[in-house]
Amino acid sequence: MRICFVGAGALGSTIGGTLARGGADVWLIDPFRAHVEAINAHGLRMLEGEVESVAKVTACTSAAEVDGVADLVIVLVKSYHTRDAIRTAAPIIGPQTVVMSLQNGLGHEEILSEEVGRGRVMAGKTYVGGVLLGPGHVRSGVIGKETIIGELDGRLTERAQRISDTFNRAGILTLLSDNILGTMWDKLFINVAGGGITAITGLTYGGLYSLPILEDCALAAISEGIAVAQAAGVKISIVDPRRAWTMASAGLPAEFKTSMLQSLQSGSLTEVEYIHGSVVRWGAKFNVPTPVNAALVALVKGLEYARSDYPGKA
Repeated sequence: MRICFVGAGALGSTIGGTLARGGADVWLIDPFRAHVEAINAHGLRMLEGEVESVAKVTACTSAAEVDGVADLVIVLVKSYHTRDAIRTAAPIIGPQTVVMSLQNGLGHEEILSEEVGRGRVMAGKTYVGGVLLGPGHVRSGVIGKETIIGELDGRLTERAQRISDTFNRAGILTLLSDNILGTMWDKLFINVAGGGITAITGLTYGGLYSLPILEDCALAAISEGIAVAQAAGVKISIVDPRRAWTMASAGLPAEFKTSMLQSLQSGSLTEVEYIHGSVVRWGAKFNVPTPVNAALVALVKGLEYARSDYPGKA
C-alpha cells in the first residue's frame, strides 16, 4: 500500500516511519526542507525509549514529486492549513485514493469532502505521540497507543479493513469503528481538557495538574462538550468529565506541553477554533450554552493577536 502523508511533522513522521518499517510504501510530504533532506540522506531516525532505529522512507516538499498516485493520503497538517494542503495534494489523488484525517478537533472531514468528494473521505483519531527532535529525527510514542478509524457513514468496509490491517501489521494498534463521530468527540474532550488552559497559562502538564482551580476550569469545559454532544445525538463513550481529565495526562511526563502551547510558543497559530471552537459552534447549533469554551477561545485568540505577525493585524 502506498501511503502519502500530507504534513510530516512529529506525528506524521512517527506514524509514517512506523508504517514504513512494517512494509508500506511511505512518502512524507512536508515544506520543512531541512527535515526532508535529512530523511532522504540518512533515513528517518526514530527514538523509542532508549532505542534508536532508522526507517527508510521517501520525503519531498511537494506532492508533485511523488511517483504516481497514493492508495491512502493521510492529512496531518495544522487544522487551518487543511484546505490548502489537500488542494496541493491533487497530483497524488487517483480514482481509488482514500483521504483520511488524523488531525485533532472537528471539522476537517467537511473540508476534505468539499475538496475531494465525501465518498473518498474516512476519519480517524490517534493517541500515538511524537516529538520532533531535529531534522530527520523524532521521538515516537507508538506502543500501547490506539488509533481508531472508520467510514463517515458507519459502514465497516473492505477499504477500512485493509487500512486497519496495514496499521496493525506495522505495530500501530488500530481499531475499526462504526461510530467514528463518537470517537472523534471522545478525543475532542481530551484535547479540551488541557489545550486552551495550558496555552493561556504557559503551564506544562505538571503545573496543570497541580492546581485544583485549573482542574475545575477543565472539568467545566469538558462538561460543556459532553452536553453539546448529547444534545446533538452523538453516541459518546466518555460521559464523566473526570474520565477525560484523567485520560488526557495518562502516560505523559510532567514536562509535557500540549500542542496548543507549543504552537503559541513557536509563534504559530493554534488549533483552538477546531477544538474549543468546535464545542462553541455545535453548542450554538443545538442551543447549549458553552461560556467556558467561548472564554478559552477568546483568550487564546487574544494571545495570538498580541503577536505583531498576526494575519490581518493592522
